[in-house]
Amino acid sequence: MKNQDPQLRTSTRADSEQLLQLLRLPEPAAKRWTRAQFEEHLRIFPEGQLVLEQDGAIVAAALSLVIAGGRDPHRDHSWVGITDGGWFRNHDPYGDTLYVAQLTVAPEARRHRLGQRLCEALQELSRRLNLRRVIVAAHLSGHSPEAMSPDEYVSRVEAEELTDPTISFYLEQDFVYKRVLHHFLPEGERGEFALLEWPNPAFRSRARKPLSIRISCVQYRMRKLDDFAGFARQVRFFVDVAAAYGSDFVLFPELLTAQLMSYIDVKTALEAIRLLTDLTEQVDELFVDLAREFQVSIVGGSHPIRYGDRIENVASLYLPDGTIHRQPKLHVTPNEHRSWGIVGGSSLQVFNTPKAKVGILICYDVEFPETSRYLTEQGAEVIFVPFCTDDRQAYLRVRYCAQARAVENQVYIAMAGTVGNLPDAENMDINYAQSAVLSPSDFAFARDGILVEAGVNTETIITTDIDFEALREAIHEGSVRPRLDRRPDLFTFTANVER
Repeated sequence: MKNQDPQLRTSTRADSEQLLQLLRLPEPAAKRWTRAQFEEHLRIFPEGQLVLEQDGAIVAAALSLVIAGGRDPHRDHSWVGITDGGWFRNHDPYGDTLYVAQLTVAPEARRHRLGQRLCEALQELSRRLNLRRVIVAAHLSGHSPEAMSPDEYVSRVEAEELTDPTISFYLEQDFVYKRVLHHFLPEGERGEFALLEWPNPAFRSRARKPLSIRISCVQYRMRKLDDFAGFARQVRFFVDVAAAYGSDFVLFPELLTAQLMSYIDVKTALEAIRLLTDLTEQVDELFVDLAREFQVSIVGGSHPIRYGDRIENVASLYLPDGTIHRQPKLHVTPNEHRSWGIVGGSSLQVFNTPKAKVGILICYDVEFPETSRYLTEQGAEVIFVPFCTDDRQAYLRVRYCAQARAVENQVYIAMAGTVGNLPDAENMDINYAQSAVLSPSDFAFARDGILVEAGVNTETIITTDIDFEALREAIHEGSVRPRLDRRPDLFTFTANVER
């Protein structure tokens, strides 16, 4: 019986097992896919996941996502960075470039123009979505480093003096060679890659959403309260103001809910903090309702949460859809442990929100460089730092370290702290703060690396836009490039945290 012609279609969840077998064939460890990743691709960008099926078997597949080409669409990049480690959560529906993360044809099905059919389908998808280009990082399959440089090798392939199984294929599909990628695979994984582009001749100029978000930081004054309703009114006021400014995120300070201790009649700080943990459900309900009502994401400062016999100082991120993410403070100060019995958590993660990839470091945590390094290596674009300090020297420890983290990791840092006094709350009597949003220090940003900052010890809200395109430009083309210029051959960074 004659075999059926391969049928082109978009992938489904039922294809996962076959895709795992097909896409793992010749690829480096960096491209080891999982079923969970395939499911995420289908959730994020289903039309970009294509397969060719013949007699019930998948014989070829292409995985793709949309990115923003930006000012330099041919910049050097890594596979892990451009594909979010294969998860595609950085897919930008407002982007202008279709990025082919992988295109593979089963060995037994090669020489039947299946790769060409997938390329044609990707090019057609680019036309339909009105994207400016299709780009792919192609392996220099036949290159020998001892014989010639990668650039010379590709030039000779272009001139048809040499044939490369991968590069020659894409050139035949009207792709154009742009550059050699020097950082495409992680350290230790072999393989050289070239960036090729297919420019969409039907592209029409269009307005697109800027790659930026707006952040508000609340410099919150501690004051005596009579009940929880008074706290809720004050918090609601600031969320309302931030929403009126069109903010995407609102950041409140560390230990925001400690203000509630002012009406709790207890004898010791330890007893007060234990009673404060009983209000967790009320606090969550308040912030979930506000995030939904105003359609903003809220970092609700931090609040003590009890887990059995443990009390942790936990920041909660409330998204407009009602989702709650938790980030415990990892490093507790001697005073937190001594007075309140608070202990450090052990999980650190990046949260994928509809607007940005964000991390949270609570006050003291930002004074440890490895925390920010871990978050940025996991893809964080913004790190929120809710803090609570009692005097200028304590505040400056947090501020100077936050500025250093912004520079060394090329990431935005948003800080919000408490001001005012709570005479009736033991261990929370005085506060000192100057909230700010900080950037790397380079030409693309404010002259002093400060996008906005509040007045000292004044209750207020500060708001600013942060530009992700400027951040990407600095990472790849800045005056200095701390992310790309690191020396992993000399210094190895490992992390042991729960995710």
